[in-house]
Amino acid sequence: MISFACISPHPPIILPGVGSDIERGQVKNTINALRRLGKELKEIDPGLIVISSPHPDWGFDVPLYFLGKGLHSRVETFMTKIDPAANHFTAGKDYYANELAKSKEKIALIASGDLSHRLKTDGPYGLHPDGAKFDTALINGLKEKNITAILDLDTKYPEAGECGLRSFCFMLGIIEAATIDWKVDILSYEAPFGVGYLVAKFNLC
Repeated sequence: MISFACISPHPPIILPGVGSDIERGQVKNTINALRRLGKELKEIDPGLIVISSPHPDWGFDVPLYFLGKGLHSRVETFMTKIDPAANHFTAGKDYYANELAKSKEKIALIASGDLSHRLKTDGPYGLHPDGAKFDTALINGLKEKNITAILDLDTKYPEAGECGLRSFCFMLGIIEAATIDWKVDILSYEAPFGVGYLVAKFNLC
């Protein structure tokens, strides 16, 4: 049973042992939103946490630091190099059917990833108009539950320099296959370093 789902950014800078107090202060909305989600996840007490991520290291470790602390759940991670986003959506459906559909334990889904890395001239990949357009379109797509639009974002904004879209689409595929109705609460979005950090909670029905 899918009991929890969220989108979590994964910049190492939000970890106490990595970012300075000044840097972490610049992303305090992100940190506070993740802490809020962490408390909710602990109350749900899932038996299994499934993390989708485009990266093998920080992609798992950062959200787990905030969302998985104190939990005794099993954690499964899923990464794939397939393209485009629509294939990840299909892969999420297949993963649900093959791995999760018959499970009776509470399952938490964490889609780990950042939005555009091209939001400022001094950001990781510089500034490009596709960056802000991508982030706005993704957030609007989630609010409007417009999966078709979300699956087309990498084609529509190819220079956005994002890393999380496929991770998000994988989770959306799981939720779709589970025939769960959902609504998204955007808990925070900020980009002080030229990278979009989105924290979103899926209210599942």
